[in-house]
Amino acid sequence: MNKFRSCFSYLIELFIEFRRASGSWNEASYGFHIRRFDHFCADNYPKDTALTQAMIDTWCAKRSTETNGSNIKRTQAVRLFVGYLRSRGLADVIAPLRLKPEPRTYIPYPFEEYELQRFFNACDQIQPVPKHRVSMIRKLSVPVFFRLLYSTGMRPIEARLLKRKDVDLKRGVIDIKNSKGHDQHYVVLHDSMSELMGRYDKAIAEIQPSRDYFFESSTGECYSSTWVSWNFRQLWVRANGAANSPVARDLRHHYVTSNINSWTGDGFCLTDKLQYLSKSLGHRAIESTQYYYSLVPRLTDTLREKTEAGFNIIVPEATW
Repeated sequence: MNKFRSCFSYLIELFIEFRRASGSWNEASYGFHIRRFDHFCADNYPKDTALTQAMIDTWCAKRSTETNGSNIKRTQAVRLFVGYLRSRGLADVIAPLRLKPEPRTYIPYPFEEYELQRFFNACDQIQPVPKHRVSMIRKLSVPVFFRLLYSTGMRPIEARLLKRKDVDLKRGVIDIKNSKGHDQHYVVLHDSMSELMGRYDKAIAEIQPSRDYFFESSTGECYSSTWVSWNFRQLWVRANGAANSPVARDLRHHYVTSNINSWTGDGFCLTDKLQYLSKSLGHRAIESTQYYYSLVPRLTDTLREKTEAGFNIIVPEATW
C-alpha cells in the first residue's frame, strides 16, 4: 500500500526516486518530514486535486513552539521537493524564504575519564525485561552504539544510518555513505572495537537475522535522533547525575581533542596526523578539523608545560 495519501503522492515518489538515485536521500530525516507533509495536506485539503501554494505556506510557517533552526529542519525536505518540481515544470509553487538560524555558541562538554567510565558501566548494566524483544535489542545495541561514537568520532547520524553491508568486520573498516553533506569516507576500527562489534553482530542476529541496518530498531528501521538523545541522557543521569548535560555528539569532540592532546609530546609536525584525522572524520577540508584545535580543553596550559623550558633556553627572559 502507498504510504503517501495526498493528491500529489506520485510526485513525491518521483522526487524520492530521484534523490535516492543521486545518493542524496536521507530517509531518517527527509522521509519522516515529507510523509508528515503529505498526510497534513491529505487531511487538511481533501478536495484539492494538486499541490497548492496554500499547502506550502501553511506547512512552512514557523510554529509557536519552534525555533528558526527547528523550522528549517522540519521544512527542508519540502523545500527540496518544491525545487525539484519547479526545475522540471511540474508545479509553479514556490517555497517561502528560509529563516535565518539563531546565532548560538556551541560549547562542547569536557568529559572527565571517570565520568565516561561511569557512563559506559551504566550502558553495560541495562537490565532487559525477560522475553521482551525491544528491551533485549536495547540491551545489546546501546553499549556498542555509544562505544562506537566514543572510539571513532563518528557522528550520531552516521552510526544510526550505518548499513550492515557497509561494516567489514574482517578488516575492521566502516564505509560511511550517509553523512553530513553526504560525503563518503572510511573509518578504521580499533581491534577491540572491531571485536566488540563482531560479538554484537552475532548476538543480535539471533533476534534480528535479516536486519538491514547495523543498529536496527525492533520495527526494522534505523534509530531516530530522539532514540540516541533519550538513551544518552537517561544513562548519563543514572551514572553521573543531572547537574551536567552533555549530549551524544560531544563524544565526537572528545575523540578529536583527545587525539590532538596526545600529540603534544611528538613535536609540532602535526600536518600528517591532522590530515589522517580529518579524513577519518569525513571533513572535506582540513580547516574543519583545525576548528576543533581551538576548542581543546586546557590547550594553552598543555603547550606551556611541554615547551616552556626549551623556549626559555632559546629566548631567555629579558632583564632590564
